[in-house]
Amino acid sequence: MDDLRDIRGIDPASWWPPAPGWWLVLLGLLLIVLLVWWLIRRRRLYPLGRWQQDARNHLLVLRRRLKQEPAKQVAGELSELLRRIAIARCGREQTASLTGEMWLDWLQSNDSTGFPWRNKGQLLLELPYAPPGHATDQATLAELIDAAVHWVSEEACHV
Repeated sequence: MDDLRDIRGIDPASWWPPAPGWWLVLLGLLLIVLLVWWLIRRRRLYPLGRWQQDARNHLLVLRRRLKQEPAKQVAGELSELLRRIAIARCGREQTASLTGEMWLDWLQSNDSTGFPWRNKGQLLLELPYAPPGHATDQATLAELIDAAVHWVSEEACHV
């Protein structure tokens, strides 16, 4: 009996490295945290509705296209997009019939940032109808696009 030794117990399981199931749980929790963070961040960047996001994205695309395409084409599309934004924000009855100086006055009065639409917006009235090869101020057109980006982020229509 002296040659026999007592049975040793099983060594306790180590906490590291975790079993594959725990790795999957950890990965799932990480993905959920990242998804929640992304949703919160996205909501903070785009607190308004879906059409505002689409309009903002279209305006940013116009800003990029300004460097590659004729300013006349970009100005025409900007003018149309501004009209669509105004109709979506304030209704067709209030905005659809506005043209020329009345349109620029309406933009001026409905922009809380105070952008001078009456002065700088003349480009929107003249450039789409200018003859080909007309000299344009792309910097002013870029300012108009930037002002429109800020304007689309406003929450309500000022009557």
